[in-house]
Amino acid sequence: MTEHFPILLIALPLVAAPLCVILHQRTIAYALALVVSWITFGISLSLVSEVSQSGVIRYNLGGWAPPYGIEYLVDSFSSFVMMFVSGIGAVVLCYAPKSVEKEIAPSKHYLFYATYLLCLTGLMGMCVTGDLFNVFVFLEISSLSSYALISLGRTRRAPLAAFQYLILGSIGATFLLIGIGLLYQMTGTLNMADIASRVPHENGPRTVLVAFGFLVIGLCVKMAVFPLHTWLPNAYTYAPSVVTCFIAATATKVSVYAFTRVIFGIITSSFAFDFLPLDTELTVLALIGIFVASSAAIYQANVKRLLAYSSVAQIGYMILGIGMATQAGLTAGIVHMFNHALIKGGLFMIVGCFALRLGSVKLDDWKGAGKTMPWTSLGWAIGGLGLIGVPVTAGFVSKWLLLTAAMDKGMWPVAVLMLLSSLLAVVYVWRVVETLYFSEPTAKVKQAKEAPLSMLIPTYVVLAGTFVFGVWTTYSADLAAAAAAGLLGGTQ
Repeated sequence: MTEHFPILLIALPLVAAPLCVILHQRTIAYALALVVSWITFGISLSLVSEVSQSGVIRYNLGGWAPPYGIEYLVDSFSSFVMMFVSGIGAVVLCYAPKSVEKEIAPSKHYLFYATYLLCLTGLMGMCVTGDLFNVFVFLEISSLSSYALISLGRTRRAPLAAFQYLILGSIGATFLLIGIGLLYQMTGTLNMADIASRVPHENGPRTVLVAFGFLVIGLCVKMAVFPLHTWLPNAYTYAPSVVTCFIAATATKVSVYAFTRVIFGIITSSFAFDFLPLDTELTVLALIGIFVASSAAIYQANVKRLLAYSSVAQIGYMILGIGMATQAGLTAGIVHMFNHALIKGGLFMIVGCFALRLGSVKLDDWKGAGKTMPWTSLGWAIGGLGLIGVPVTAGFVSKWLLLTAAMDKGMWPVAVLMLLSSLLAVVYVWRVVETLYFSEPTAKVKQAKEAPLSMLIPTYVVLAGTFVFGVWTTYSADLAAAAAAGLLGGTQ
């Protein structure tokens, strides 16, 4: 049974999604989605353990060996990403019922759970597949599901935000597909390991360079790398809170995973960073994105939009680590993927709690809520500390690793700019803390009740991770280090 775990990661949510539609009953659909998501998380944990003990797991679909058949590959990197993506997906579903009831029309609840499982299918598929065209297919499954999930918001701006995301997402997908097609033309294969061994790099034809360019730009759109991030603020702001919790913690991280896989597994680090100046370009874009997005976050009146711009900045930190192309830099970037998923997922869950009780995500409507919603407000403070990177939080660990990696490489200006950028995070996190604790409560806030335990418990489980992995640093750092070593050691 365990040898089929790689395919079960995809098959279970994929089969369960249409079952939710067939059942057409929201309670049964929710129960099915919840059970499947937790089974998927359990399988992911099992695969992490197996990879740590036995090495890379390969699964050939239909018994056809690559490059003729599709290969699923689970290594240190993919198993780590699958673990936290499926874990976030399972916990968010525990949190979901009250928020879904408040923000999504009852007639669409079963469709929400079906689409949620499809999105999870796409994200898990991108992690496990070793076939480049399969990456595109699963990316589009997750993207199309995301568009539908975002459009479920009750305001008229939700469908417009989903449509804007659809347009830019389709442009990114088109670039990606063109790049894949050009590589297939050059190599005659879609297996990533096979492409890496066949494609001519330094002395190859210009077609190869063009293909790499299309792949990089297409994935940068999906990652929301500055300045290709314009779809993200509206998507996060107008989606239902539970949708934002899920996609903010997972979707961009999996796109970063795919980008890293392509750079180190197909393009190769020597070609990308020695022959091409990709490291310089990534570093410049990352630093500009960190400062521009963090500055924009400071001036936002909508807390969801504030966190959306913060996410663009945090993606910049991940890109910084990847651009260093060293063991330490890659480890730091991968650890930050994990830590940011916990921190930002937890913060958006807190926003959902406020949205439930106050009916608003505007900062002015939260004045004095620290007095009537103390546990929810404390959750914001905890998540904010992680986002800033205060010691004993997970955010500190990844930023410290990035800082030391930059200094080891002699990138002192980058290290100084990273420290300065954290001050911007202090400003926008403090704005919310000040509003919650040091403002007079409005009439609506005075009547507000604390968020229900069904939402607070999953939220604090996620937020507790910021302290657990801020103190117990070896687990996430060791998994990330093993992933980085595998990437720098070549295609596995």
